[in-house]
Amino acid sequence: MQGTYNLGDRVILVTGAGTGIGAAVSRALAAGGATVALLGHRIAELEQVYDAIESAGGPRPAICPLNLESIQWDEYRKLADMLGETFGRLDGLLHNAARLTGFTPLALFDPEEWVRTIQINLNAPFFLTRACLPLLERSADASVLFTSDEMGRGGRAYAGAYGASKFGLEGLSKTLAEETEVNTTIRSNTIDPGPVRTALRERIQFGPELEELPLPEDIVQPYLFLLGPDSRGITGQAFSAQADGPWNR
Repeated sequence: MQGTYNLGDRVILVTGAGTGIGAAVSRALAAGGATVALLGHRIAELEQVYDAIESAGGPRPAICPLNLESIQWDEYRKLADMLGETFGRLDGLLHNAARLTGFTPLALFDPEEWVRTIQINLNAPFFLTRACLPLLERSADASVLFTSDEMGRGGRAYAGAYGASKFGLEGLSKTLAEETEVNTTIRSNTIDPGPVRTALRERIQFGPELEELPLPEDIVQPYLFLLGPDSRGITGQAFSAQADGPWNR
């Protein structure tokens, strides 16, 4: 179910925007009037989302082809500079990109895979938020939204680096919320999309049950609410997209 939100004149950066939830939310944001900066490492996928937005008559998006696994701090700053020169500010930042290769006990977890997962799932959101804070501070109403997981809100065996990174995101979001609650217009929250039929989900779930899961397009309403002006004043919270929330009231 998708609500109707006025997102006109908002500039929102979305990571992992080429497929799955990131692509669905990006298209929905544009349908609501937002200008979306699409960040991902596969240009062809970003171009498909770009074309879909243009075909639907949405504001022309921007493509930001970056690999969050290998990007360095200087590149984050260059991205922020480019966004500042192009748009002047950011009104929203959705951290949606994630890496999950499966479930493994810690005793067998590959150290290189641990570093790779933490880099994409936790370090990249910090560095990108850090680089974009000056742009968010220029907004009259800015929202930072971290895509989390139930494994980041309670321990789970074999969740490994993925679970640890989502725990870290919950802490990062709350720290940012407390630091920006006074004297800024920035708010920070997390959202657990729940089980959704995406490529990431296919790595951990098989069989007919997968076909029964909602599509990314079915869960965009909470994202639109939390990235838009209707959620002004809500900060430091942990939401679940498939549960009841303020977007239903």
